[in-house]
Amino acid sequence: MGLNDISSSERIHIGFFGLRNAGKSSLVNAVTGQELALVSDVKGTTTDPVKKAMELLPLGPVVIIDTPGIDDEGTLGGLRVKKARQTLNYTDIAVLTVDASKGLQNADRELITLFEDKKIPYLIAYNKADLLTDDTPDMHTTSSDADGIKTAASPEHVIYVSAETKQNIYELKKKIANLAKKEENNKHIVADLLNSRDTVVLVVPIDSAAPKGRLILPQQQTIRDILEAGAIAVVSRDTELAGTLSSLKEKPKLVITDSQAFGQVSRCTPAEIPLTSFSILFARYKGNLAMAVEGAAQLKKLKDGDTVLISEGCTHHRQCGDIGTVKLPAWIKDHTHKDIHFEFTSGTEFPEELSGYALIIHCGGCMLNEREMQYRLRHAKDCGVPITNYGIAIAQMHGILKRSLEPFPEVLKILEGDA
Repeated sequence: MGLNDISSSERIHIGFFGLRNAGKSSLVNAVTGQELALVSDVKGTTTDPVKKAMELLPLGPVVIIDTPGIDDEGTLGGLRVKKARQTLNYTDIAVLTVDASKGLQNADRELITLFEDKKIPYLIAYNKADLLTDDTPDMHTTSSDADGIKTAASPEHVIYVSAETKQNIYELKKKIANLAKKEENNKHIVADLLNSRDTVVLVVPIDSAAPKGRLILPQQQTIRDILEAGAIAVVSRDTELAGTLSSLKEKPKLVITDSQAFGQVSRCTPAEIPLTSFSILFARYKGNLAMAVEGAAQLKKLKDGDTVLISEGCTHHRQCGDIGTVKLPAWIKDHTHKDIHFEFTSGTEFPEELSGYALIIHCGGCMLNEREMQYRLRHAKDCGVPITNYGIAIAQMHGILKRSLEPFPEVLKILEGDA
């Protein structure tokens, strides 16, 4: 696949970490062959994670992330370090950049411990290797700091490079590629439910938040998956759905709707035609459908004074009638008849402290990679806070969740068991 075939959420995310002035940004520029990162002799030039989607040979489509120095100082520096650590939640491969003349520092070892705790494949790139002399100590050894943090820097984890002379830069890229997942991604959004020449009707209200002339990402990806299955995608607005269904010679294998139109689409779609939503399909694709169904059951248990967190994985201009900040809170209050408080996050912001929430309602996560989405789900579970997504919550509140889960009988059992 080429650069335009893969969304950022599907790309391998490669994060460059290390101390200030270890040469992270210079190494990023050498690896990418671009002036992606700002380079300076002044410590702490990189102030926020810098992300760039690109094609990196021999690996393919990736997102490169340059992070602030992990040893930044002061109040502002502490915030930068926090940002760098948060980047680990969506990093698939980590490259620890170390000044070869100084060797591993305690902060480097702490980072390696984090990589290992989070099961992130990593490399240690000893930069500025062109400045080494014959009496520089060998660093392929196990090191321990005063606190007992132990780091086994085995040879397969280590490479000596020079961003200045480009020494071993291609070899570094090959090592990164070797760490990438080698198995083919056999997950499908909907193709595994279809046979060749099946017809699928996608109900796509024109979203005022999407740029003019474009469909939103889940709709694009679902259409692509249907076409790759050899099936036929018919796209209709909710206002034309009844006419679209009546014009088809054979009933469709499946109707997929945007969650906001769930109620109307359910009324227009005959009971014998399976119906589901983009949100449900993407929850299944990202491996959290069962958890989201369990979380939706919490809606009927909300009490006066409870706080619900509504979290989006992307950032966009808030508009009148925004689903996350306007429609969902109104539907929840109408459904529960309770005095519920709401908090909102978007983009890469997701609270570390979740104990104050009775429920988390997350978007479908189409702009988040799998590692980031799994981190959020795992974090919510570890904190004992139920989590669901927009589409499943909406279907629950409209009383049509059971119908929309019928294509997935193994998950439907969870809902019927709760009932």
